[in-house]
Parts: sequence; structure tokens; C-alpha cells
Amino acid sequence: MKTTTQKIIVSSMLAALTCVATMIIKIPSPLHGYLNLGDGIVLLAGWMLSPMYGFLSAGLGSALADILSGYIAYAPATFMIKGLMAVIAFYGFKLFRKKIGKLSSRIISGTAAEIMMILGYFVFEGFLYGFVPSLVNIPANGVQGGAGLIIGIVLVKVFEKQNIFYQDQL
Repeated sequence: MKTTTQKIIVSSMLAALTCVATMIIKIPSPLHGYLNLGDGIVLLAGWMLSPMYGFLSAGLGSALADILSGYIAYAPATFMIKGLMAVIAFYGFKLFRKKIGKLSSRIISGTAAEIMMILGYFVFEGFLYGFVPSLVNIPANGVQGGAGLIIGIVLVKVFEKQNIFYQDQL
């Protein structure tokens, strides 16, 4: 069992990585948002940490990136959406890993998390801009989700190979 201090340190590190990965490459999307690579770290936090630590790490890191990038209106929704993505990734992986293996369960849980992200931003932007105009961001968020899934799977493989991955909370 990892100590609470170790879990806080790893969670903080992943929150900072999420923020940086989100801010490094920003491609503007049609409705004032942007595409980024932070979802890979969000999924990594979900697969690596417990649900509470994963939620906080993913949510805080992503929301901080919104705040620092001038998208403060998105920060509360981003906190919830990205935090829930980590929780979905955690439970999806836990549910399927013994039945279908690690890689397949990561693909399924990561895809479910990314679908939730797409729907979450669609609903949030629907209230901001209207539901018909917010349809335009669905393809862009889908591309971001696909890239995040690939990045997350690559990163988790690297972490496992280096024995950095925490298996004890699953």
C-alpha cells in the first residue's frame, strides 16, 4: 500500500502534467474552446490512481489549464468533466481487466471516458451557445478524445514498463 503522502505527490505530479499537456498544444475549436493533448494524462490518472485522487488530479490540472489560458468560464465544467473521465477510466478498467485483459479494458474504459467528455462539453456549450451551434464541436472533441486515448495507452505502457504504475489500489 502506498502512503497518503506518496499518493498526494503522484496526484499532484499528474495534475501538473495534465495542465502542461493541455496548455502546450492548443488548437482553437469553433466555439471558443480548444483541442489539446491533456486527455492522455487524464486517462493515465484514472488508470493509475484511486477514483478520488484520479478525479482531483485530472479535474484540477485541466481546470487550472483553462484558468491560465483565459478560458475561465470553462473551468468549473472542465473540472467536473475531466474528473469524471478519470473515474470512468478507473472503474471501466477495474470492471473489464480480468475478463478481457489490460489493453482491451483500457481501450473500452478510455473510449467510455472520452464519450462522456464529448457529451459533457456538448451539454455545457449547449447552455452557453445553444445546442445546435454546439454540435460543431463534437467532431473536434472526438479527435481530441482519440488522440488522448492513444497517448494515455502509450504512457501507461511506459509507466508499467518502468514499474512506476500503482497496481495496489485496483
